[in-house]
Amino acid sequence: MPVIQKTLSFNTQARQTLEFTHEVQAAVADSGIEQGLCHLFIQHTSASLMLCENADPDVRVDLETFMQSVAPDGDPMFCHTTEGPDDMPAHVRTLITNVSLTIPIAASRCQLGTWQGVYLWEHRTSPHSRKVIMTLYGD
Repeated sequence: MPVIQKTLSFNTQARQTLEFTHEVQAAVADSGIEQGLCHLFIQHTSASLMLCENADPDVRVDLETFMQSVAPDGDPMFCHTTEGPDDMPAHVRTLITNVSLTIPIAASRCQLGTWQGVYLWEHRTSPHSRKVIMTLYGD
């Protein structure tokens, strides 16, 4: 069973969702793998991955609004503020979301639903360089 691994690099802006479905689908198509799994893992503690609706951007706005209520910047309950008031809230956001995703591959494509997109969710309020390890397994 072939295994292919590559690193995807992204430069994020302040607190955003960045869709990279196209990059994932292109890598799967180029891999020659017809059937298998696509595993994605982000190498960071203040950003996460998500499968989310990609038709209406209001969904991602609402998710950010929700996260603001769950882990607000500058909350006095947090003592870890080494990199600013968004530091610990970003870590909390990452812990309650996903740092990895596994998606089935069939016919050399990730088998995403009609409205599903693959996103990097930046939880910090300043730009960052982020890396996602993609591992493809299959035949």
